[in-house]
Formats: sequence, structure tokens, C-alpha cells
Amino acid sequence: MDLSKLKAIDVHVHAEVSCHHPEDPIMGKFLDAASTYFKAERRRPTIAETIAHYRERQIGFVMFTVDMEAGTGIKRISNEEIAEAARENEDIMIAFASIDPHKGKMGALEARRLVEEHGVKGFKFHPPMQNFHPYDRMAWPLYEVIAEYGLPAIFHTGHSGMGTGMKGGGGIRLKYGQPMLVDDVAVDFPDMKIILAHPSWPWTDESLSMALHKENVFIDLSGWSPRYFPKQVVQYANTQLRKKMLFGSDYPLIPPDKWLADAAEAGFREEVMPLILKENAAKLLKLGV
Repeated sequence: MDLSKLKAIDVHVHAEVSCHHPEDPIMGKFLDAASTYFKAERRRPTIAETIAHYRERQIGFVMFTVDMEAGTGIKRISNEEIAEAARENEDIMIAFASIDPHKGKMGALEARRLVEEHGVKGFKFHPPMQNFHPYDRMAWPLYEVIAEYGLPAIFHTGHSGMGTGMKGGGGIRLKYGQPMLVDDVAVDFPDMKIILAHPSWPWTDESLSMALHKENVFIDLSGWSPRYFPKQVVQYANTQLRKKMLFGSDYPLIPPDKWLADAAEAGFREEVMPLILKENAAKLLKLGV
């Protein structure tokens, strides 16, 4: 990945359409509701279409699926499929993996194989969708592998657009999205870089506090249009957390063009934008090293 050729790095891009399997019917219900919530197009792009979208814009990106088979019964898109696409498009794409923590040691073995044989560069967790407390001991075998390789892990935090408007919220428990639940993970796994995804509303101040306090905690600004960010997010991005904030869109629900256009009007200082858009992510992901 030639950083000089990239305008930005988007650390939060979803793979929602497999090239090999049809859409899971349960997932379809969640996508219907999410499309309504985000006012987004119902049709989701394929991995190949996403790659083309980002290459056209000269934006590098991190892509992942969410393995939530235990919590929802939704069949996951394979991590290998995403890793293969990243290997074939390494100038623009980085693969993160997602493994349901309920898979325990078997999941840890998969994580090790994905790192060593498929070149996966990080991991994604969505505690509300995966139905687990981030500090549950069942997740430790996974955390231990991630920490051993010194890789980053993205944790969904805050409200979940997935399940919003569905009966019983689609069975999704918002409590597992509270950022402070990840604080113990940051303490006991200091070699694992932790990215708290989204502005974390309604617990925004918790994520800001954690990023201030913990050397290994960062924040990605995905899932919201920057025009709606709580004011303290922009305040800290401009000051104490200017090296801890990362550009993330949540594509395909929020296109990078829209995020970037809205960010230009959100009050970020001119000298801070290069850090948010590319430099912080490049350092965290060890690109160009």
C-alpha cells in the first residue's frame, strides 16, 4: 500500500454480500431495518464493487464482516473470502477478521490460522450483535492471539443501527455496547490496540476518557455523519486526542464521500484533518513500516 497515492484510509468498511453464497434470510431482515434507519439503499455492494468504489476515490480501506452466528443465527461471510480479496488488492485494501467469541479455543485456532496463513491484519468485535460482554473470559483465547501478534481490534460501541426498529430490537442488547465494558480488556491486554468504533452515543464521554487514559485505545469516527457528532468529539479531536482519532465511514451505510463532505463542515482544524484521515491509521496499522 503506497501511502503517497492515497488520500485517506477508511478503517470501518463492511462486507455484507458474499461472492459465493446468497444473502442469509435473517440477515436480510436486519439489513431491511438498517436501510430504513440510515436512509440507505437496500441493495448492498459486493466486495468487488466496494474495492472499485474505493480505488476510484484513492482511499485505502479496512474491510471485515461480523461473525455473530451464536447471537443471531446468521451465517457469516467467510473471513477467507475477505482475506483473499485483500491479498489480490493489497494496494487499496486491508482485511480484518471476525470470529464469534462463543467459539472459544476453536475460534482462537482460527484466528491464528487467519493471521499466519491469510495475512489478516486485525479483528472486529460487535458485542451487542455477538451477544457477549467484552470482558467475558470466553473471549480471552481470542484476545490472547490478537495480543500475541500485536494486532488491533475494533469494538463496536454505542447505539446499534442494526436492530433499530425491529421487534425487541432484533434481540440485540445495547448494554454490551457501553465503551467502559472494554476498559478491563485494555488493561489486561495492553499489547492489543483497541479501536472503539463510532462516537459511542449515548456513552460518548466514556470512549473519550478511555482514549485519553489508555495508550492502546483509539476511536474511529464511523457510523455517524460528522455534522451530528457530539461537540466534545470534535473538541477532543482538535486537541488532546488528535493522534487517537481515525477516519471510518461504516460503508455501505454511510458512503465515504458523504462523510468527508460533512467532516469539512464539522469544525475540525485544518492541521488535524491529515491525522484523522490517514496518518493516525497508517501508524496504527503499521503501514509503510
